[in-house]
Amino acid sequence: ILDHGMTRGNLGGDTAEDRVARLRAGLTPGVPASYRRFVHNRIFKASYEPMPHGGWVAIHEDVTEQEHAAEAMREQHRRFDAALNNMAHGLAMFDSALNLLVCNRRYLTLYGLSPEVVKPGIAMRDIVAHSMALGNYAGLDADTIVAGYVRQLEAGEYVSYRQLGDGRIIEVVYETMAHGGWVVMHEDVTLRHRAEQRIAHMAHHDALTNLPNRALFRDRMAEGLTQAMAGGEPMAVLCLDLDRFKLINDTLGHPVGDKLLRAVSDRLGEALRPTDTIARLGGDEFAILVAPTRPHAVEALADRMVRIMTAPFVIDGHEISTGLSIGIAMAPADGTTADQLMKCADLALYKAKSEGRGSFRFFEPDMSARVEARRALELDLRQALGAGEFHLVFQPQVRAENQVLTGFEALLRWSHPRRGLVPPAQFIPLAEETGLILPIGEWVLREACREATRWPEAIRISVNLSPVQFRGRSLTAMVRSALGAVGLAPGRLELEITEAVLLSNEEATMVELHDLRALGIRIVMDDFGVGYSSLSYLRSFPFDKIKIDRSFIADLDVSRDKSKDNAAIIRAVADLGASLTIDTIAEGVETPEQLAIIRHCGCTEVQGYLISHPCLAEAALAFIRDHRDGIRPGERAAHLA
Repeated sequence: ILDHGMTRGNLGGDTAEDRVARLRAGLTPGVPASYRRFVHNRIFKASYEPMPHGGWVAIHEDVTEQEHAAEAMREQHRRFDAALNNMAHGLAMFDSALNLLVCNRRYLTLYGLSPEVVKPGIAMRDIVAHSMALGNYAGLDADTIVAGYVRQLEAGEYVSYRQLGDGRIIEVVYETMAHGGWVVMHEDVTLRHRAEQRIAHMAHHDALTNLPNRALFRDRMAEGLTQAMAGGEPMAVLCLDLDRFKLINDTLGHPVGDKLLRAVSDRLGEALRPTDTIARLGGDEFAILVAPTRPHAVEALADRMVRIMTAPFVIDGHEISTGLSIGIAMAPADGTTADQLMKCADLALYKAKSEGRGSFRFFEPDMSARVEARRALELDLRQALGAGEFHLVFQPQVRAENQVLTGFEALLRWSHPRRGLVPPAQFIPLAEETGLILPIGEWVLREACREATRWPEAIRISVNLSPVQFRGRSLTAMVRSALGAVGLAPGRLELEITEAVLLSNEEATMVELHDLRALGIRIVMDDFGVGYSSLSYLRSFPFDKIKIDRSFIADLDVSRDKSKDNAAIIRAVADLGASLTIDTIAEGVETPEQLAIIRHCGCTEVQGYLISHPCLAEAALAFIRDHRDGIRPGERAAHLA
């Protein structure tokens, strides 16, 4: 048989004798045996069953398909094991009785479980007890924990979070299996949870100071309002604004300003209770929520915060002094919504700042009326230039010794069709605050230069500049354009500036002033004597003229003591000007006695009602003609504006 099989190629490279020898060696009488052999790429199973009286029954079966199927199943199992044990998630399968069916390595490593303990068949309760022994749970027993899982699953809550003893957070997701039991996925979401917490924190906190931001502050206001309305306990909202912060930013730079804001937030936070909320709304604006409270307690808090802010800060070697202005609104008395309270607190803050800063004010109902009036004035001011409601008046300036006319100061006036003549003190600060002073100031300069071209060449025109006009680097170009448009010689133009111009970004301002002076324009220091560092500015810039403030002139002929003191000041300024070859002009001269004292003190020029009231352009021309004809100022009728 084997010889015949060999001729058919069924024995491979064996001979019949080789195969017989292996059979005789492998078969033991009375003992069954089984072999597998490959024939023509197929697998056969030969089973030898011994017979009672010797010999064997040999059964040959083609098992190729079964072997391939078994191998495929084994490969599938290998792949399943590889996938299961290389998952990023921990996986455990439990039957309906919560006994473990299978788990992967990640499940064991997440909790530090021992594979010798956690094996298929172990109850969930025993796994929990093992995990507790490793320090993963604290404060509860295994039965309580498992009972909690069961209640959770019965309630349909298939997602839960566990915080382990080492601080890690595990997300656990349960999925039911078709024939009962559960597939449980375990994922370490610690980093994701922390990232979500950071994102949530960033969404509700200021990046610079780490204080609550406007969004979180309004949420807490809403909560406080609900409690205030329900329980009757008042709540206070305080709006805070740093005094002179922009000046600090401009002079010392934004990095110093940022450090100052952090230091301010720390200092203010120390003055509050743990239950109070302080937030940074933006820039140098802060807000505080105090609830519950009473007006007298809020007043004491505001006073304390104003006082603690008077102590200077030391930032990068700079000693910085700032102050605090506070506006206060109370709920529910001043409002029952967040918007109402913020508006009321802002109005009170505006009032505190307008009264000199470094103070606090409670909201009062008439503040709204004043703000509405200011808003209406601003709307009218925005339309005034285009409507042609502005005009200039001109006040003469003469030599003190002989009253020879030297020039005119151009002064802005606003004639509103309904309001009438609006005082400059009322609309000029508003124009500066809103930025409208830029187009208005340019119009004043161009109109004044145009009018001056009608005068004799010896007569100058003096124009006041606002500190706002020095922001940016376009002032020199604008002045050059105004002069060129009408052909006025630069030497006939005087620009008057106050100390406030030099306080803001002094270095850039000095560059601008030198550029203007290089054009041939004369620069005048206005309101001299009322600032604190005017002398240093006289040393750092060669002014052409000093204008002595009218406050030193008013009492020259009234009180002997004041007259003596003021005369000494005027004489000192005049002597200073003479030594520096700077002209001095006294404004606000109204009586012959004042003129005599000023002349005696050595001032070079004067202006005031004694010489002439500010007059319209045609009246200024008449004044020039009279002066040319030898008519003294006091001998002619004043042409008042």
